[in-house]
Parts: sequence; C-alpha cells; structure tokens
Amino acid sequence: MSRSPLSSTPISTTANILVVDDNPMNLRALSHLLEQQGHQVRKALSGMMAIKAIHAEPPDLVLLDIRMPEMDGFAVCEQLKSAPETQEIPVIFLSASDSTEDKVRSFQVGGNDFISKPFYLEEVIARVSSQLNLLQQRQHLSQQNAVLLQEVRERAKAEAALRQAELKYRSIFENANEGIFQSTVDGRYLSVNPAMARIYGYESTQALMEGVTDIAQQLYVQPKRREELTAYLRQFGEITGAESEVYRKDGEQIWISESVRAVTDDAGDILFFEGTVQDITEQHRLEAELRQQRQQAERLLFNVLPYQIAQRLRRGAHTIAESFDEVSVLFADIVGFTEISTQMPPKALVTSLNEIFSRFDQLVEDYKLEKIKTIGDAYMVAGGLPLSRADHVEAIAQLALDMQATIQQFYRPDGQPFQLRIGINSGPVVAGVIGIKRFTYDLWGDTVNTASRMETTATPGRIQVTEMIYKRLASQFLFESRGKIDVKGRGEMVTYWLTHRDF
Repeated sequence: MSRSPLSSTPISTTANILVVDDNPMNLRALSHLLEQQGHQVRKALSGMMAIKAIHAEPPDLVLLDIRMPEMDGFAVCEQLKSAPETQEIPVIFLSASDSTEDKVRSFQVGGNDFISKPFYLEEVIARVSSQLNLLQQRQHLSQQNAVLLQEVRERAKAEAALRQAELKYRSIFENANEGIFQSTVDGRYLSVNPAMARIYGYESTQALMEGVTDIAQQLYVQPKRREELTAYLRQFGEITGAESEVYRKDGEQIWISESVRAVTDDAGDILFFEGTVQDITEQHRLEAELRQQRQQAERLLFNVLPYQIAQRLRRGAHTIAESFDEVSVLFADIVGFTEISTQMPPKALVTSLNEIFSRFDQLVEDYKLEKIKTIGDAYMVAGGLPLSRADHVEAIAQLALDMQATIQQFYRPDGQPFQLRIGINSGPVVAGVIGIKRFTYDLWGDTVNTASRMETTATPGRIQVTEMIYKRLASQFLFESRGKIDVKGRGEMVTYWLTHRDF
C-alpha cells in the first residue's frame, strides 16, 4: 500500500488527544496530522510521562506506542483500564510490529484498535475518527439514559400526585393530555375528558358519550377484549398498560394503552371503573419498524459471521480472539480469472462469480464447515472452528474434491471449463473478529500461510496438500506424491496431490 495524501473527509468531532511514542519523529508526524484535523494534541515520550499527563488532564483518546523503554504500551494501557476514572478512555495501539501476538495482546489489555507502522495517513484519520465517534455515541447514549430515567421518575411522581390530589382532580381531568374516563361495569361512559374525545375522533366529550353507548363496539377487531378486561378487573381490581386495537369515529383503527382500576363499595362490590387512555399508534408503528430492522440486522450478522461468533457479539462481547490446536484450512483460486475478467462485461463477470461461489457456499453448508472469506476470485474455508469436530480434515478433503467437480460445470468465454487450484493444510491457528463497522472473522498463523502456499504452488485442476494431511487421510483417500517443492518461508516441503476418495 502506498502512502496517501491527507484525506478530505473531516472527522465528525474534535477532541483532546494524547500521543505517546518514544520516537520524536513519529510523535511530531502524528501530532501534525491530528492537529490538521482540528484536534488538540498533547505529547509524551514515555509511558510514565503518559500516565502523569492522563491523570493531570484525562484526554478523549490515547495513541499509544507498544515498544517503549521502562514502561511499554501494554503496561500503560493495563494501568489506565484498572482505574475507574480512566478506564473508559479509548486506546489505539501503535506498533512497528505486525505480529498476531501483539495484536491479540493489545485487545486483551483493553485496547480499542491497532495501527501498524509506518503510518498511512488515511488509516490513522479513519481509525481515530471511528474511535471518537464511538466515544461520542456512548456519551450521547449515557445522556439519553439519564434523561429517560429522569422522565420515568417524574412520570411516577406525577401519577402518585394524581392519586393523592383529589381536590385538584377536575383541573387535571380537563387539561390532561391523556384520556381520562369513568365507566359503568356494563360499558357505558359516565364521564370523559377532552383528551379522551380527541383520541377517539369526537368533537366534544358529550358527542363521545352519546355516540358510544357500549365501549365494546370500539373493539370490533378484538371482540372478546372488553370482556377479558372486565373479567380481569373483577378478579384483580386493577390493570396497567393494557393494549387494545380500537376504532375512531371515522373508522380508523388505532392502538391504545389503558390503565384501569375498579372502584368498589365497602362490601367489595364494583361501583364503576376509572382509568386513563393513551394513543400509542405511532409507538406501535415505530416498534414494528424497529423489530424489522433488528431482525434484518441479525440476519446480516449471521450471514457474515459464524453462528456462535455472531451470538457472542449479540450478547455484548467486544473482543473475540481464540486459539485452536487443530484446524483444517482450504484455499481455492480460479485459474486465470483475472485475465478472463477483461474479456467479460462487468455484469456477466459478477454473475458468473456469484453462481460459482454460491455453489461452493452450499457445499460448505452441506459439510458443516465455515466459509471464512472471499478475496476477488479466491475462496477460503476452515473446518474445526469455532466448534471443534473430529472429522474436519476429512470434511475439508471431500469439499475440495466436490469443488473441483463443481467448477467443471462452469465455462469460460472461450468455451473451456474453469479450473481451480486448491491447497489444504491443518494445524493450530488464531481466530478472531476484527473491524468496527464491518466485522470480519479471520484466521492467522503458520497453518494458514502454508495452506495458502499450497494453493499458489499447485497446478491448475489439482489439489495440493501437506504431508500432515496425507498422513491423516492416507487410509481414506487416494494421493499422488509430488515430491519436494520449494515453499516460500518454509524451504523444501514434501507435498501430495489429493485425487479421489477411497470408497
């Protein structure tokens, strides 16, 4: 990736940012970049200086170098996250190392994000902006919760005052925004307030009382509802928040929420009912839209991530990073697809690739494996995670054979069938979820790298596997020895061609 010029997209909020790095050049570069975005930037050349600066004036965000003398970034972050007054400050780690161990450790000690050196300006701006936006959203949510709590408390206080202030009842009755009524047990209104008339679409309280001689007639959509409410009130004396679908005078259906109590004589016989009514039609509409959006969001989440991982994110997990002792990894690549793409219209290209990968997706589903991702015309699958299974190697091998058979059913523009290169390896991996706006479940480790090398060094139409795969499956599948090949980063390796299943 080449270095990019300053992004023209502004960060949505300005902030007080502390940059911690023992390299003065890095410190000046980051400070200059962030100040150009309108932020107030403070600097610290060591972990101890950072701790003092944070306690003197807590920043909105910390950019923290990992490798520093005396006190490294991990120790600084752990100290911040252990103190209630600083634990909510977001931390973005900076590191010249791109190792998986550093990234995993960064999130384990409470870091919120990770930026590798050398810095790419647009990436720094985007990640800082993302963390500041998240901080702003959390603060806004906290303010909303405080307002909502205050509203709830005030509402409870008002309702208590309404029950106690009998002398002021008439004024409240006439001017309340809620509908207030008294009715006979058999369903005739004894009194209603103006708000009650407005809810049901009548021009006056008198018109409502004359027009509705049986309250049940407003419940044609729920004919048994009034009978059920009356039976409940006879038994328990009071009901709160009973929702019903009713009719207005003009025939419009609306939703109301009723809170009703039975007024009894000294003998316990019911004299009449009294209560309040709220029009909650708009609330119902918004709740229905919210449910639909939540269901759609959940469907998208379960399509993007493995089911178990998606469930953990729904339950509030912020960092997901796990080690697995044995996982099978498959890489597949469509041979020559890049060159072929120049010969096909964009719509035909995307349609063809979608049809191929959709068939592969179904095979992955059939074998209960996990599709990890696609990159262009490359396809990555894993078995044995996030739930372990004893037969993941066999399942991956059979999937590879079926993928080779499936690709033969799709043809290039020149009439020849497409071909795949496939590589398989098995061993330990680290898996986790990365990203903020677009979650990605990914794998890291030498096992993954070797599986990728198996694919890139395979010949078209063949499935190349490591010696570990061969030893595991030699009694169930047929192989051909390829001998030793030079593998980047691993030197010479003995590999095999997987050809058939030995039924």
